[in-house]
Amino acid sequence: MNRPVAAIVLAAGKGTRMKSDLHKVLHPIAGRSMLLHLVDSIAALHPARTVVVTGAGREQVEAAVAPLGIATALQAEQFGTGHAVAQAEAALAGFDGDVLILYGDVPLVSTATMRAMLDRLAAPDAPAIVVLGFRPSDAGAYGRIIAHDGVIEKMVEYKDATDAERAVDLCNSGLMAVRSEDLFALLARVGNDNAAGEYYLPDIVILAAADGRRSAVIETSAGEVAGVNSRAELAAVEADWQVQRRVRAMAEGATLIAPETVWFAHDTQIGRDVVIEPNVFFGPGVTVADGVVIHAFSHIEGARIGAKAEVGPFARLRPGAVMGEASKIGNFVEMKKAVLGAGAKASHLTYLGDAEVGEGANIGAGTITCNYDGFFKYKTVIGAGAFIGSNSALVAPVTIGAGATVGAGSVITADVEPDALALVRPQQVSKSGWAKRFRDAMMAKKAGK
Repeated sequence: MNRPVAAIVLAAGKGTRMKSDLHKVLHPIAGRSMLLHLVDSIAALHPARTVVVTGAGREQVEAAVAPLGIATALQAEQFGTGHAVAQAEAALAGFDGDVLILYGDVPLVSTATMRAMLDRLAAPDAPAIVVLGFRPSDAGAYGRIIAHDGVIEKMVEYKDATDAERAVDLCNSGLMAVRSEDLFALLARVGNDNAAGEYYLPDIVILAAADGRRSAVIETSAGEVAGVNSRAELAAVEADWQVQRRVRAMAEGATLIAPETVWFAHDTQIGRDVVIEPNVFFGPGVTVADGVVIHAFSHIEGARIGAKAEVGPFARLRPGAVMGEASKIGNFVEMKKAVLGAGAKASHLTYLGDAEVGEGANIGAGTITCNYDGFFKYKTVIGAGAFIGSNSALVAPVTIGAGATVGAGSVITADVEPDALALVRPQQVSKSGWAKRFRDAMMAKKAGK
């Protein structure tokens, strides 16, 4: 790759089969939109320019890519893929290099495959165009590529193909690599004399051949170029992504007891010797250090889990949750924007929100940090080695000093000094024989009726 690289991403389709107010290419896979999956793979090539061609729902797409500094071009009317690519010409004015043509609803194309396309374009035999092909189990209505030894003899859309051509199983993904000096000159010559009356991008291969220049095809797996046009296809691509990610997690040293029940996000980081039990879900922004055990039915997002910590079962870690080394969050415990120090534990039925818990502290069952007054959030600080008795409510803002004890059932509204006992509950009163007398009276009354 000695020449500069640009990428054109086609995202102008209406996506009517998705039946959604959200633009098709913005539907997520593993917690990140399809378009941004593709943009991330492109970014690894360090492109000189990236242009996203928009159409229906352009405002949504433009808002998604604007923070990344990516240019957009409008295809106001949709007259085919060739017409769509031509709309990027102004955005690539003055660019001299190689151009990748990609699709926003084909999100899983890897950087390695993009590099392979560019490398083939730069090969000594200098093909005019490189097309990415694949061989699906059912070729269906895909356009066909007729090729010999990697050299394209003909490309044809399914609806224009003969029976013999439809019998060929090498299909056109639509992805291409073309030199900038060739691309728009060839597109200017594409006509629409076909069954759909559209300007087909693959026709540039035919036009190059008419000029005596051959084009080449390289192949990839059908999964890598799977397109998404419906909710069912979105689910299928998600499933394929998850399978690959689970395999990677296990190859890198994690144990997944039931891999098919674990769901990762696009950026989940898992350390070595991590054990993940069944039915665990990771949202975006999770980092798990070495030696962690995550028990079944836990939901984790935006959290950082330290080495040898233990989570769940049935735990929920929300954004901003940080667990220190060897800390523990047990069943039905929820953390949000809270830090649990090394060795600290909250084993049962607890809510820790906007809180800081010191090392070695013990949070009893049923404890809540009361962090919200209906208008603002407030912080609770629990010192190292503190012991919070069961069924306690800590009304923030409040600080429990290091080594302090809070008696079970207390409602703490003021700071507790280090090593002190805070106990907030009325004195227990015991009346001998009262329960028996009450029962006898009620039974007599009931018998009288």
